[in-house]
Order: sequence, then structure tokens, then C-alpha cells
Amino acid sequence: MKNEKNYVELAVSDDTQMAAYTAFPQNKTGNLPAIILLQEAFGVNNHIRNVADSYAEKGYVVIAPELFHRTAPEGTVFAYDDFPSVMQHYSAITNEGLEADLKACHKWLTEQPTVDNGKLYCIGYCLGGRVAFLANAVLPLKAAVSYYGSGIDQMTDKISQLHGRHLFFWGGLDKHIKTENINAVVAAMDEGGKDFINVKISYADHGFNCDEKPAYNKAAATEALALTLAFLQNS
Repeated sequence: MKNEKNYVELAVSDDTQMAAYTAFPQNKTGNLPAIILLQEAFGVNNHIRNVADSYAEKGYVVIAPELFHRTAPEGTVFAYDDFPSVMQHYSAITNEGLEADLKACHKWLTEQPTVDNGKLYCIGYCLGGRVAFLANAVLPLKAAVSYYGSGIDQMTDKISQLHGRHLFFWGGLDKHIKTENINAVVAAMDEGGKDFINVKISYADHGFNCDEKPAYNKAAATEALALTLAFLQNS
């Protein structure tokens, strides 16, 4: 159930309103790092809120925006097997709209008195993995992380604009993102001369980080989290 006290309403530059879940570290003040946490295609659901809370417990201020806010009522989440309902909203998002959403989140973070504006990061999963890549191109981030971000190979024109280092995670068993898609991203990052880490976990499937899906792989999720934390701390 939605906990209103954890949500904020952000004014986006296209005159829309966007709800976002927030999480703060307890008993910590000042100079805190912050994360824009980006949803899978199923909304800012229980899993994404739990991920936000877990990063807050590790010392990060976190904001998780509802990326379908232009077409779906506030608080909308979808069942993991309800792709028809998801797709009408997924197909309606645009890079221009996402850029506006990301900038609204960035503005909110920079206005928080406890946040260190020099330590801003982005992490995204699936749809959010692609949006995290876009975020690194449009926001002054220290680093960003994309977990199995589909469609990144179609956005390689953004590589020259990346601000921070980028960490990519892929599942070797993923039928949605193929080897050629991954190779295209790696080749473009190499050609662009950008700092990045590319990790393909051979025994993991698409969505391996979500402990509410059959594809969840505890070992892969645990190992990916350890690398993610080290990557953020070293950026």
C-alpha cells in the first residue's frame, strides 16, 4: 500500500506532475550521496520501493520516479505477467519526456539539504536500465548503473554526452537482450573512449535482481550489488 509520507510530487517542465517514492538514511545528516532509482516496466512497485529502502539503509538518499505518470494514474503498478497493460504505457514514453522527468528528479535531489551535489548517481533495471543510460547523458552524474537495459544499443549516439562512468549488467540466459545487442554497446563505448565496466553473468536471466520474479537469482543479485556499491563508492 502506498505510504503517502514517503512520496513527493514533482513539477515536470512539460506541465505534468510526477509522483516519486523517496527514501532517506536514518540518523545521518549532511554530505550524503544520492541515487535516482529507475523502475522496471511494472511501475514503482513493492520491489522497487524495497530496493530504494535498501540503498537508503546503505547511506544513500533515493528517489524513484513513476515514469508512466503521463498515461497512468498515480501509484499504478502492474502484475509481472500483465504485459498487454504495461505496453500501452511503455510505448507512450519518449526520450524527451524521460529527460524532463530525470531533470525534475535531479532538481529535487539538489534541493535536499543533506545531499552532496557532487555525489549523484543513477541505477535502473530493465526499462530503467535504458533510462539510467539516458540519465548519464543528460545529468551531471558521477556514475550510473544499468541492469539488463533493453534498447541501449539503439542509444549509442548518446555516448559522447555521458558525464560519468557506467556499469552494465547483463544476463547470459536473457532471451530479450542478445549477445549482438551487448556487443554493440561495448563496441560503441570503446569507440567513444568512455570509462565503463561490462558484466555478463552467464548463469543469470533477464530480471535476475528482482526477488519477486521466477528469474530471480540470489547469487547473481548479491554479486551484482557488491560490485554496484564498490563502483559507486570508487567513482
